[in-house]
Amino acid sequence: MWVLSTARAELHSFRTPEEVPGGFAALSHTWNNEPEDGPPEQSFQDVRKIQKRCARKGTNPRDFVGEKIRRCCELAESHGYKWVWIDTCCIDKTSSAELSEAINSMFRYYSLARICYGYLRDIPDLDNVCHNVPQAYRFKESIWFKRGWTLQELIAPRFFLFLSQSWHVLGTKADFAGVLGSWLGIPAAVLRFEVSHTEFSIAQRMSWFRWRQTTRVEDEAYCLLGLFDIHMPPLYGEGRDAFRRLQEEIMRQSTDTTLFAWDSGQWNGSLGEDKFRSCLLAPSPIVDFLRVTYTAPQFHDKQADLIQNLPLGIKTMNSTTACPLLSPPREFWPMFRLLCVREGRSLTWAGALGFPTTRECCSASKQVP
Repeated sequence: MWVLSTARAELHSFRTPEEVPGGFAALSHTWNNEPEDGPPEQSFQDVRKIQKRCARKGTNPRDFVGEKIRRCCELAESHGYKWVWIDTCCIDKTSSAELSEAINSMFRYYSLARICYGYLRDIPDLDNVCHNVPQAYRFKESIWFKRGWTLQELIAPRFFLFLSQSWHVLGTKADFAGVLGSWLGIPAAVLRFEVSHTEFSIAQRMSWFRWRQTTRVEDEAYCLLGLFDIHMPPLYGEGRDAFRRLQEEIMRQSTDTTLFAWDSGQWNGSLGEDKFRSCLLAPSPIVDFLRVTYTAPQFHDKQADLIQNLPLGIKTMNSTTACPLLSPPREFWPMFRLLCVREGRSLTWAGALGFPTTRECCSASKQVP
């Protein structure tokens, strides 16, 4: 793990986050991908070049890095932290192995940070977000709340400070838990760390993403890995197959059937033909995952063994594939009756011995009451 020293903005490597002396701060922000967003982000290589140049000249690299990095280092130092982790410059993205490790470890990094700063580049100084309606509306319109990666960055840290565009403190995550819960659909108790996000069903956690976007479509899946404690290699270029892979990994590790409780609804148009890829797995987390709870059924040992090996009999369904599930043993049928598939704007029951093709779902299955 690479971190910056807050006093000099120099990169240092530690084997694990736990080995960073005195702990570290972390920055949550939206990247400047367009000229109108601000100066371009500085990469790992950019910071290393500045560090080497300053070493030759005997100057402090912190004086020459971009404003975002410098201000973050200064703020963390003022709060007593010697190290800070910033995703733009603390990951060597030219190394596929390091990028994969960082993506799979991101949730852990933020959860282990002693403090996380949420920098809202488009929000001015506000002094009464919780009780002033115009201020509250202005606050929730920040682009930060609409990006995919910031979901885990909001949930994972124990202590989180929101900062304005001028780096002034707006309040803590706990301060805004009530209003954020009503806007984002994330329970206030999760934001206050009164209950773990893992206490909520797969569908409930998926629903927290719904209004968010990512620059790369694959990141819709990769930014959710930590939320479901899933580890899988990123494959940029695979498109929406990334989200299919995520769901398959979830099925391998969980019997929570709310994964299938979704409806595309108004998102049909934005998803295009991807909605025909599968009537079991959702094509994207932007669909309407139902906020339903899950109670694990009680199984005897033989049934539990079947559940553990269920993914071995699951194949991806496409518009031309019928009966994509291997016929399960009779004692496993009750489990299959819990599964939901979707077609059009309705939820439908899955058959015990397999599913019809996507175009046959409406006529071949009965609607869930």
